[in-house]
Amino acid sequence: MAISSTFSAAKLDSLLMKYCSSSSASFSGAYFRYQQQMKVFPRPNHGNKGMVSRNGGVRCEAAEFNAALRPQKIDLSKASALSALQQLKTSAADRYTKERSSIVVIGLSVHTAPVEMREKLAIPEAEMPRAIGELCGLNHIEEAAVLSTCNRMEIYVVALSQHRGVKEVTEWMSKTSGIPVSEICEHRFLLYNKDATQHLFEVSAGLDSLVLGEGQILAQVRQVVKAGEGVLGFGRNISGLFKHAITVGKRVRTETNIAAGAVSVSSAAVELAFMKLPESSHTTARMLVVGAGKMGKLVIKHLVAKGCTKMVVVNRSEEKVAAIREEMKGVEIIYRPFTDMLACSAEADVIFTSTASETPLFLKEHVKDLPPVSSEVGGLRLFIDISVPRNVGSCVTDVEGAQVYNVDDLKEVVAAN
Repeated sequence: MAISSTFSAAKLDSLLMKYCSSSSASFSGAYFRYQQQMKVFPRPNHGNKGMVSRNGGVRCEAAEFNAALRPQKIDLSKASALSALQQLKTSAADRYTKERSSIVVIGLSVHTAPVEMREKLAIPEAEMPRAIGELCGLNHIEEAAVLSTCNRMEIYVVALSQHRGVKEVTEWMSKTSGIPVSEICEHRFLLYNKDATQHLFEVSAGLDSLVLGEGQILAQVRQVVKAGEGVLGFGRNISGLFKHAITVGKRVRTETNIAAGAVSVSSAAVELAFMKLPESSHTTARMLVVGAGKMGKLVIKHLVAKGCTKMVVVNRSEEKVAAIREEMKGVEIIYRPFTDMLACSAEADVIFTSTASETPLFLKEHVKDLPPVSSEVGGLRLFIDISVPRNVGSCVTDVEGAQVYNVDDLKEVVAAN
């Protein structure tokens, strides 16, 4: 769980500096180039007639733009009648020419916002292209990427204006999630240029994870690049940034001991379950895993590592479960379709959920009629929900004999280790 004693912040800094200054083709200007790009991005092309355009989008009137560039004659007799505010005003086109593009990250994470908020902001992988398109349709956003995991929701953009870009993205987040702008502002964090780049590098390296050094985040950063391939708004600056972050994440794990002893969200979930169960029931508690995706498979692996030899897995199809069963020979893994989920729950002491469902699978009305569990396992049916959005409604805790834990409760495991 804890970082190796041989790893230090100084070593990471040294590694990053080495990475940034590397002259090899594979690392050419990785970090340094992004710092330079953040200072001045290529300027947009301006049309000569009618409008000033960027990537086909109209920004301001060309006549107004040209007029803003010509020296202005001031009528001194009228100047005294102008207010200080009016004298300071400039045309929209004039302000536009003075803007410098910036990399900005607008995010909420397990460190700043509760799961109740993060789940409303979560964007499924299949919706990434749509989200990128909508973000790049905003007036001051040129490129965009979304990193949405169970522990974070971060939007990376190349913005023509920091202030306007942040405002537009925050309003978009509010519109898509239904969360008031004021509430998002209360929990979000904002990083610009060098700080935004460094943050993504640290995220990819596992330094910003709930569990220090966990490896799953690197795969999730890779998935952002995969999901952005061929998407118009996933431009060279943002895609390059994410690709360099992947390289940094790999090198940090290869050249330091940060990943030594580290765990994933899935293994922390299993650890939490065993912390709550009486020790005498560790090998006899009835286990149910709902969802056989990447996280569900990791849950199964860690249950086996804990000594479990039998479990039920509920999934939409048997194919993934069969593959897991083939990989873990000697363990009894029983497949059940989703239609049998409640029946399987009635026969389980611990229920792990890790599906991509955007609506809860378990609510109070589903759980209240389940038979009680034995006192030998503590008298409580445990729901360990590592999905975002959550698969188990918080209302289930109101049911006598049921206890719900979500990803935010994994902090207890981290603190204990």
